[in-house]
Amino acid sequence: MCFIHRISISCLFPASWHFSLSPVVLPRLMLPTLRQLLLLGILNIWVREDKHYHRHLARVTDVEATDTSNPNLNYGVVVDCGSSGSRVFVYTWPRHNGNPHDLLDIRQMRDQHRKPVVMKIKPGISEYATTPGKASDYMYPLLSFAAQHIPKNKHQETPLYILCTAGMRVLPESQQEALLEDLRTDIPVNFNFLFSDSHVEVISGKQEGVYAWIGINFVLGRFNHVDDDHEAVIEVQVPGGDQQETLVRRRTAGVLDMGGVSTQIAYEVPKTVSFASPQQEEVAKNLLAEFNLGCDAHRTEHVYRVYVSTFLGFGGNAARQRYEEQLVSNTVLQNKLLGKHQGESADSPILDPCMPTDFEDEVGLPGQKLHLRGSGDFDRCRLLLQPFLNRTNETSTSLNGVYQPPIDFSNSQFYGFSEFYYCTEDVLRMGGDYNSSKYANDYCATQWKILKERFDRGLYASHADLHRLKYQCFKSAWVYEVFHSGFSFPVGYDNLKTALLVYDKEVQWTLGAILYRTRFLPLRDIQQESLKGSHSHWHRGFTFMNNHYLFLACFLVVLLSILLYLLRLRRIHHRATLLRGTSVQWLEEGLGSPDLPVTL
Repeated sequence: MCFIHRISISCLFPASWHFSLSPVVLPRLMLPTLRQLLLLGILNIWVREDKHYHRHLARVTDVEATDTSNPNLNYGVVVDCGSSGSRVFVYTWPRHNGNPHDLLDIRQMRDQHRKPVVMKIKPGISEYATTPGKASDYMYPLLSFAAQHIPKNKHQETPLYILCTAGMRVLPESQQEALLEDLRTDIPVNFNFLFSDSHVEVISGKQEGVYAWIGINFVLGRFNHVDDDHEAVIEVQVPGGDQQETLVRRRTAGVLDMGGVSTQIAYEVPKTVSFASPQQEEVAKNLLAEFNLGCDAHRTEHVYRVYVSTFLGFGGNAARQRYEEQLVSNTVLQNKLLGKHQGESADSPILDPCMPTDFEDEVGLPGQKLHLRGSGDFDRCRLLLQPFLNRTNETSTSLNGVYQPPIDFSNSQFYGFSEFYYCTEDVLRMGGDYNSSKYANDYCATQWKILKERFDRGLYASHADLHRLKYQCFKSAWVYEVFHSGFSFPVGYDNLKTALLVYDKEVQWTLGAILYRTRFLPLRDIQQESLKGSHSHWHRGFTFMNNHYLFLACFLVVLLSILLYLLRLRRIHHRATLLRGTSVQWLEEGLGSPDLPVTL
């Protein structure tokens, strides 16, 4: 009876090939337990959700302090020269992974206290229009701040971009150029950043809008074109000459932003658009931007066609000012024609449906003040605001009669920032998913003393003030009309999210700017990875061949050993048979032989 305790197979195999089997273990392998099945199921779910895990993990690691001791980290600096001041942002990213389908993983740098590396100074650089020689001195504190946070050995390869916006746009071109020239001349003397003449410029409103759109969609992960059943997709006709290439990729998000002075809209136009007239086509060329975010100009997966339009005078505060100016002029004219004195005293105020009920206010220039009293009628206020949209009867137009490409409302998503968020959240506490039926609320009709009592009890958002309460009715109606009547979104549109932050981060257009301007940097890493990859491929193939030859040699040695052992056994058996035959013959002959003489 033979007992086999364990079969062990090694024979100089690679470590991964070494295993042992036991008769007791074999049935367990053939019949997995419930615990093993559950483990396999969890592993399967983990593999399927792996991409989601890494995406959520990235949001967490975004708030970690940047490891400046990591030699594989790259850095970039962007200065936003605005109208009221300038801010410097420092960004960082690891080496590119070598996959030409992926973009750089750019994040905002954080100091040892996990705070974003940002610094702001006042006033704006446009204040030095008459003394352009001081522009570099003005910029020095910002760049020194950035240089202190970036390792010194990285300065020479850190790109620096100085991009000026609204404040510089209003200056004459000669003054703009004088300021920029001083920066181009003096900055390379004082700092060792990667800086050229093209790295400092005045960008247009269109460029700023495109950068904002890129930054928000980058943070949302909409440029990661991977197969994912959880994400909505669209069919895109990529610009490419006469023949249009069609591909399916992740749907991007549109952006709506309303400030105090202007309103901006930006969204991807996935289909080729047609125009009602040559004039409209000419206008559209200034509003549509086509660009490739990828590092390879021959690949089309990151080619985007984005519509961007900015409307000056359509911000919340500017709209209220236009409304009040017309209200005053109409009332003064009516009083002159009809001999009335409406609004000239608190006893005969002008009823304003865009103010809370019974709220009293004064508008107009000194010496020409008119008294207002709120009547709180949301629908009436909307009707009065519609003429201020300046809509026309032309097709495919929006505010001010400006061209707007069609939007697929059934397969689109928009994010509303600034006033879109403040109007829905500060007082109404409805920030997030927009709902027009709930948004058309009874706030306007509520008496002012009740609103004031709620404010004193702290029932509104912490940053809501009396100014917000005063103009909430007007701004709610204005946002509603701009969104539905101006941009023609259906009243039942339910894919607008109003937000202040994206994943708890304030997304600046500077993120989109550095992402776009450094888009060719991965080519360097891809080339290095390709060389390394070809070498590693050869090395892996060589190792793979070695392992197979080693296995074959082991097998032949074992087989030869077995054969030699069997041959040896056969020879031993043959010799034993011959000896046994000779002994028998000798015995038989001995039994039959005559007696031998025995001598004592």
